[in-house]
Amino acid sequence: MVARVRVRLGDWNRLDRKWAHRVSMMKTMVTQLLEKERIQTTLAKAKTLQRYADKVITLGKQGTRDAWTEANGIVRTDRELHKLFTQIALRYRERPGGFTRLIRAGWRERDAAPVAFVELVDRPGELRPARPAVQRPNPLSVQAWVRRQLGQDMREPSPLLPPAVQQFLREENRLQAVTARAGRTELS
Repeated sequence: MVARVRVRLGDWNRLDRKWAHRVSMMKTMVTQLLEKERIQTTLAKAKTLQRYADKVITLGKQGTRDAWTEANGIVRTDRELHKLFTQIALRYRERPGGFTRLIRAGWRERDAAPVAFVELVDRPGELRPARPAVQRPNPLSVQAWVRRQLGQDMREPSPLLPPAVQQFLREENRLQAVTARAGRTELS
C-alpha cells in the first residue's frame, strides 16, 4: 500500500493559520503599523506584514477613489486611512518602493521565537537610517552626455529613412551640437 502525501504548491501558509484568521490578523497589523509606524512581532508575521504594508502604501500613493476603496477594505480605522492618504502618501511620493524595513531583534524569551521590528522608513526616530532610493540613469542619455563631452557630432540618420526626414534630422543634430557647444563655453 502506497501512502499519499499532500504537497502544497505556490503560496504556502507560513503562519499556520486558517485563511480568515490570517487575513484578519494582517489587517489589524497593517493598521497598527500605520498608527505607530514601528511594531515588534515574530519574524514570520513580520515578513508577511511587510508585503501587505508595501501594497497598502502604494494604494495611498495612487490617491484615486478606487485605491481608497481597496485600502478601506484593509485598514481598519478611518484615522489611519486618512493618515495613509495624506501624511504617508506625501512622505513617499518620490520613493518607488521599499516603504518598510524589517530588523531582526533576537528571540522571544518564553518560546525562543525569532522576533523582528517592522517600521516605516524615512521617519524621525527610525532604528536605522534609510538608504536613498536608487535612480538608475538611462544608458542612452549617458551615451549622449559622453558624446557631448567629447565633442562628437550626433549620430547620422538611417539611410532607410526618406531623404526629407534625413535632412530634417541632420539639421536637428547640428542645432543640438551648436547649443551643446555654446553651453560648454558658458560653463568654462
